[in-house]
Amino acid sequence: MKHVIVGVLAHVDAGKTTLCEGLLYRSGQLRSLGRVDHGDAFLDTDAMEKRRGITIFSKQAIIQHDDVAITVLDTPGHVDFSAEMERTLGVLDYAILVVSATDGVQGYTQTLWRLLERYQVPTFIFVNKMDAAGADRAAMLAQLRRHCSDGCMAFDDSDELAAQYEDIATLDEHAMDEYLDRETLNDATVQSLIARRLLVPCYFGSALQLDGIDTLLNGLQRYTWQPDYPQDFGAKVYKISHDSQGNRLTWLKVTGGVLPVKTTLTNARTSPEATAKRMNQTPEAEPWHEKADQIRMYSGAKFELSDVAQAGSICAVTGLTQTFSGEGLGCEPDAEAPVLEPVLTYTVIPGETDTHKALVALRTLEDEDPMLHVRWQERLQEIQLQLMGTVQLEVVQQLMHARFGLDVSFGPGSILYRETITQPVEGVGHFEPLRHYAEVHLLLEPAPRGSGLQFASSCSEDVLDRNWQRLILTHLREREHLGVLTGSPIADMRITLLTGRGHLKHTEGGDFRQATYRAVRQGLMKANSRQQCRLLEPWYRFRLELPQDLLGRAMADIQRMSGSFEEPQADGDYAVLEGEAPVSEMRDYTAQFNAYSHGQGSITCVFAGYRPCHNEAEVIAQAGYDPESDLDNTPDSVFCAHGAGYTVKWNRVEDFMHIDSMHVDGGAYIDGANISSGMNS
Repeated sequence: MKHVIVGVLAHVDAGKTTLCEGLLYRSGQLRSLGRVDHGDAFLDTDAMEKRRGITIFSKQAIIQHDDVAITVLDTPGHVDFSAEMERTLGVLDYAILVVSATDGVQGYTQTLWRLLERYQVPTFIFVNKMDAAGADRAAMLAQLRRHCSDGCMAFDDSDELAAQYEDIATLDEHAMDEYLDRETLNDATVQSLIARRLLVPCYFGSALQLDGIDTLLNGLQRYTWQPDYPQDFGAKVYKISHDSQGNRLTWLKVTGGVLPVKTTLTNARTSPEATAKRMNQTPEAEPWHEKADQIRMYSGAKFELSDVAQAGSICAVTGLTQTFSGEGLGCEPDAEAPVLEPVLTYTVIPGETDTHKALVALRTLEDEDPMLHVRWQERLQEIQLQLMGTVQLEVVQQLMHARFGLDVSFGPGSILYRETITQPVEGVGHFEPLRHYAEVHLLLEPAPRGSGLQFASSCSEDVLDRNWQRLILTHLREREHLGVLTGSPIADMRITLLTGRGHLKHTEGGDFRQATYRAVRQGLMKANSRQQCRLLEPWYRFRLELPQDLLGRAMADIQRMSGSFEEPQADGDYAVLEGEAPVSEMRDYTAQFNAYSHGQGSITCVFAGYRPCHNEAEVIAQAGYDPESDLDNTPDSVFCAHGAGYTVKWNRVEDFMHIDSMHVDGGAYIDGANISSGMNS
């Protein structure tokens, strides 16, 4: 039997969970049809989901239809939980993108389409709510072709599909050859076009009325194929959760071989590609070996225990305590960094709750959602975390109460800024208190926007042993390094180890940690002294739909918020305005927009990446951050003389360092290292 994994994605309220309910019911998996608004939908298993009527956590169900077994993954549609949705994309064979006929292709729908394109997930589209007044099938198909792909073709009518074969054949040279020979296309050719994302089958109906469900099921059965999997074991971890008894569940897709129960799993790599990718992305962790105690096959809230998980299956495994979302096991490499990420930072106000208990509970939630980035700020003696928006904040607050019995509140959200540099700079860190020794030279270079942090080494092993080099790279990856403008995390930089020095007798691992941290900060301070540091801020991609007579007001607002917009599009009595603007200016704009449009318009905002801050001087002044007084992130170095260590300020470190600079302004390198004397003994 063919087995495929299909994710269902949509903008909130498009009818995604209702469609899943219809698929389960029409395939015979459910005896009665539940409803989201009645709180009895099969896949809305959490009490908060039932109360709010939205999907918060991704869930799975298993459908059997003719000769195909379909594992359906229902994902959140609200933008605040988009990280939970994105985590599932890496394990999908196919996706169903649900579009509401009453709302059309919204801004977040286009974001979902771009994500599906990035993860190369073949996609079916189901246009829902076609029973609503004003729903226009031809107009919707034209809109899908305009906003998603020219390959969007109606597949719900066999006669119409046959008439489209010539248009479909134009998508691929081999398909055209087949059409010219036979004047038709066989199913294998259509399957190939869909799998390569050249062709996007579109179905129309009403999930609530069960209209179009059977046609969609037949399409999934006919036009999908099961991927080929290698013999060697591999698995992708896409989610971490805890059951009602507190058992930690590692949700994974087996992507090669088989996974028998009681198998000992490890984070050690079994392929050179996976090993190289992990070393470049994450700090080298101590190898762990843990047993898969149970293999659970879930459908909704219920599960069955299995003795083995075959390649291509989704399961939840107990007994693993050190896995993380996005991790690859066996021959599978780790996943790339997610595209969607939080842009707001909130401070936890524990009230009468013990701060330590609140931190432990939040760490558990962070284990399930790594994008929370829970952080204890020693300098401020407070807990901070990152969130997508106010709805997610409310959910975290309720989770803290329901699961841990802790009542906490949150301070006002602040914008999550980042910092980068505009020119290369060499940073030097020296750590030499008595009987300790380490010196590190790093090259900090600007990287393309959105690339994050990259780490490398150009240091010869004749100068510094490989083990010390690997340790330095680990120290670079293990910590969130802060910039010197506002104390925000650094981003979009490539940090290369140029050279370094240790001592056979006095150097310990912690010495290189100190030298590495100080080298990063010293380089940033040098860049700042040359006015080569830049503050980055998050931007939103927005889509406004509003009456034509309010268009001028909206355009003026966007210009006032330092944003930009494309040429407005007319849609009857309404106008559509799309563009981008800083999050700091738009975060409270939804309330203003709803007020002046009197509820007659709609606004969608999605994260569009980081850009240079539009009011950098103002933000820096408000932050009042002094990098030299931040002792946890000092740029100064420690040297030794006469049997005692002493501190040297960052701007004089190069007068005392023991290795000559490897980099000069303009990007040139100095070959070799001229070692000076001066180590303590």
